[in-house]
Amino acid sequence: MSSYHRIIVKLSGEALGGDGKAFDRDIALRAARVLVQAARGGQTEVGVVIGAGNIWRGRQGADMDAVTADQMGMLGTVINCLYMADAVRGAGGKARVLSAIAMPKVCETFTKQRALECMAQGEIVFFAGGSGNPFFTTDTAVVLRAIEVEADAILLAKNIDGVYTADPRKDPSAVLIPRISYQEAAARGLQVMDMTAFLLCAEHRVPAVRVFGLSEPENILKVIAGDQMGTVLYPA
Repeated sequence: MSSYHRIIVKLSGEALGGDGKAFDRDIALRAARVLVQAARGGQTEVGVVIGAGNIWRGRQGADMDAVTADQMGMLGTVINCLYMADAVRGAGGKARVLSAIAMPKVCETFTKQRALECMAQGEIVFFAGGSGNPFFTTDTAVVLRAIEVEADAILLAKNIDGVYTADPRKDPSAVLIPRISYQEAAARGLQVMDMTAFLLCAEHRVPAVRVFGLSEPENILKVIAGDQMGTVLYPA
């Protein structure tokens, strides 16, 4: 039995590749099968936001115009969403790409109503193009979409298994924080999301953000089923 009716999953672009490659089909299909299983039966509606770190990071071109660099990052998320939507179909699921940037020959343009219609029909909806504006990260984009479609939770699948008091890769004394409010996490400067995303979560009282490790993609299914692994962030 699912704990959530509607979720938005955030995947990092780097999770789609490996060994210096932007894409690894085996990794993509494994993640796709998990997403298909999550949406199977219609108990949980699934949306997905993907970063573009495997292709381009908006500020990696230090001598570039910042707007141009961010636009390249947003287009990178479109490529990743198209790739993962194809993997979902290859895994036997239904997928739809909705972009914040209008490109009708490639995919549909995002609207709240279209997203809700597609998710209600059992399609896994990939929210591409970030927020559609420069100077905002995919952290902000995932929170924005979650608020718009009234998701029950945001699932942040990361390369670390939760939120810690410090970076556990650098500080062996770091301790996992099982539960913390958005306001406290922001005040303590914990590197979970950027500040804009924190403020949106707090102001609009997003019910929950779950942070957990993606070392095993099946962890997504465990969290949906109610496993309390990782960290839960919530409105104060």
